Amino acid sequence: MDRSAVLLAGAFMLAAGGVLAQTTAATASGVSASGLSTDLMQLYREARLEDPKVLASFAQAKAGHEHEREAMGALLPQVSLNAGVNQIRQENDIIQDSYDAETYSLVLRQYLYNKAAWENYKKFKSLAKQTESEALDAQAEATVELARRYFTALAAEDELELVKAERRTTQESLDRVTALYEKQLALVTDQLDLKARVDLLAAQELEASNQATISRESLAEIVGRPVKERLSRVRDDVHMQVSAQSLETWVREGIAQNPALKASESGVEAAEAALRSGKGGHYPTVSLNLSAQQTNEGYNNALAPRTDSYVAGVGVQVPIYSGGSTSARVRGLYQDQVVAEEQREEIRRRVVKEITSAYLTANSNGEKIEASRLALSSAQLSRVAAEKGLTYGMVNAVDVLAAVRNEFRARRDLLKTQYEFLSNVFTLNRWAGRAPVESVESVNGWLSPSRSVQDIMRP
Repeated sequence: MDRSAVLLAGAFMLAAGGVLAQTTAATASGVSASGLSTDLMQLYREARLEDPKVLASFAQAKAGHEHEREAMGALLPQVSLNAGVNQIRQENDIIQDSYDAETYSLVLRQYLYNKAAWENYKKFKSLAKQTESEALDAQAEATVELARRYFTALAAEDELELVKAERRTTQESLDRVTALYEKQLALVTDQLDLKARVDLLAAQELEASNQATISRESLAEIVGRPVKERLSRVRDDVHMQVSAQSLETWVREGIAQNPALKASESGVEAAEAALRSGKGGHYPTVSLNLSAQQTNEGYNNALAPRTDSYVAGVGVQVPIYSGGSTSARVRGLYQDQVVAEEQREEIRRRVVKEITSAYLTANSNGEKIEASRLALSSAQLSRVAAEKGLTYGMVNAVDVLAAVRNEFRARRDLLKTQYEFLSNVFTLNRWAGRAPVESVESVNGWLSPSRSVQDIMRP
């Protein structure tokens, strides 16, 4: 376990070095942060070093191993050195005397049999495993949260660009209708409808801008710095689908590897060991005792020649009655074991539910993405036809507004479905117990740093 902690710390230092080198290079070249780009993998590396929840979970795991070592100490030899110097004055009918008495002793005690201490060590050993699994689960959960906030930021910027584009498109239609109205070829109601829509989109643009800023702040909360770089966006040339594994395979994998479930299993083992330790309070303890003593103090604090004594013995302590506290403690520990078992079952059921939900939803999203692309293509053609029809007086402004709204609704649906798919991929991998870095690497391959927010408006 110590070796894995060292490797983990080394990985953190390497990641920190990469981030520092990149930041230094950017500063040296005079490039502003907004001119750079970042992707999900880069933010993941930074978050591993800065996310308080992740850092706290790994600190807790280290503390768990130290508590395990503390419990082991009770099984090892206990050595103590004692020294005492006393000023003694004796008076009787014959003499009055005062002198210094010195006593030095070295005592060693080793348990030969102590069931309670042994089972207590087993409990803390299981608790250390539990905290380690909880740290891995916290890292997996934090990765899902990072991805969710990343795609939320992309979606917010998409919405801002879509509102701007819809406003420009509607403004162009308004300009055409105004020109036709001046020639008495259009109705004033058409002009007013389009102007009202332009004004509404202006207000929505302000709200979308605020949401884009807020979403960036959500990312900054995790990575510990302002995120001003351009975010890598989803490539338009990838086919998104879940792996060919069946749902049953995903569920089996999750039950075998999910860190939260492993943590609950370790919790059950710890509760069982605690119960056995409680029952150990009814068992005798056997200890080996070795001591060496040097003193010049005799019977009744009388001054005596210096005496060296060495004692070796075996002690047996048999508990008989403690007021019923030991039995009550055992009954309480049994209920704690029941609680741990029920919590394990709760988590097992949740693993099955989350994997099933993420798997089915991701598959549905994959099919919906293709359908949304076709719907967007059709909506674009419909909007172009409506605008031409307005010029020739074949349709009115309401028809054009409906066509424009349909096109941008189709764009929103496509982008939203893509982000939902990617979020469900992270959720699926998280509950299946796969390493977070694998999820980030696979999804990061679907992102392109060269694709800008304006590219989402391209047909």
